Amino acid sequence: MPELPEVETIRIALRQGGRNGPALRGRTILSARLLWEGSLAEPSPAEFLDRIRRQRFEDFTRRGKFIVAQLTRDTLLIHLRMSGDLRVEPACDEQGQSLAPAEHDRVVLYCDDNLRLAFNDTRKFGRMWLTSDPQRVLGRLGPEPLAEDFNAEEFYRRLQKKHRQLKPLLLDQNFLAGLGNIYTDEALHLAGIHPCQISDQLTSDQTRRLWQAIREVLQSGIRHNGASIDWVYRGGNFQNTFRVYGRAGKPCPVCGHPIERRLVGQRGTHFCPVCQPAVYNVSSEV
Repeated sequence: MPELPEVETIRIALRQGGRNGPALRGRTILSARLLWEGSLAEPSPAEFLDRIRRQRFEDFTRRGKFIVAQLTRDTLLIHLRMSGDLRVEPACDEQGQSLAPAEHDRVVLYCDDNLRLAFNDTRKFGRMWLTSDPQRVLGRLGPEPLAEDFNAEEFYRRLQKKHRQLKPLLLDQNFLAGLGNIYTDEALHLAGIHPCQISDQLTSDQTRRLWQAIREVLQSGIRHNGASIDWVYRGGNFQNTFRVYGRAGKPCPVCGHPIERRLVGQRGTHFCPVCQPAVYNVSSEV
C-alpha cells in the first residue's frame, strides 16, 4: 500500500527522526539478521551479512516508491510493496538485554547507540537490494512527479506517446514513478478526468489539470504524513481528506452524486461519473 507520500514520510523520519523513532543518518551498522531470506533481492545472504557490516548511513533519499539509503560504500534500496514498514527502535532494554524481534520482522539492522532498523512485512512482498550500482534497479523508473524539471509540457509529450487508459498508465512505474491506487484516484477526480480516458486523447488543457492535480494530491499527502487506511501503514491522516478513494456509494464532495467503484485494469477504481464524465463508451475498456 505505501505510495510516494507514505514512503517520503518514512524517508524523512529515517533522515531527521520521527514516527516515534530517532534519525538513523550518521549511524553505523554493526550487524544484521535475516529472519526471512526471501526479503533480500541481492546479494546472497552470506554476502549481505558480511558486506553491510561497518557501513554508515550517510543519507536517505527516495526514488519513486523506493527508499534509497546511501551507505559508506554501497546503496541499500528498500521497496515496501504491499505491507512493508520500517521501525527505528532500541536494540536492547534498560538492562542491556536484546529485545526480541516483532512478529513479521524480516530483516533487522543493528546500529551503534543501541538502535536497530527493523523491516516488518506481513505479506512478504517487500524487498531489499544492497548494491554498488543502484541505477541497475532504478534505471527504468519514470520521472518523479514532484521534480522541478517534470513540467506539464513534458507530461503531455509522454501521454501522447501512449495509447492506454489513464488509470493503468499512471500506475505504471516505468511511465511515472510513485503513484499508486489512492493518489491516482484522488488526482483524476481533482482534475475532472475519467480513469478510462485514453492517454493520447487528452488535450493540453486536460493534461495541465491532471499534472497539477497529481502534484497537489501528492504534496497534500506528504503534509498529512501519508494515508493510514489499515494496519499496513501507521501515523498518517490523509485518509481524512479523501475525495473518492474508498468512498463508493458516498456523495461526491463536489456535486453530491454517489461515488462509483469499478475495476479498471484489474484495479479497484473510485470516481464520480458526473465530475469525471466519460468522453466515449468505456464499457469495453473496463
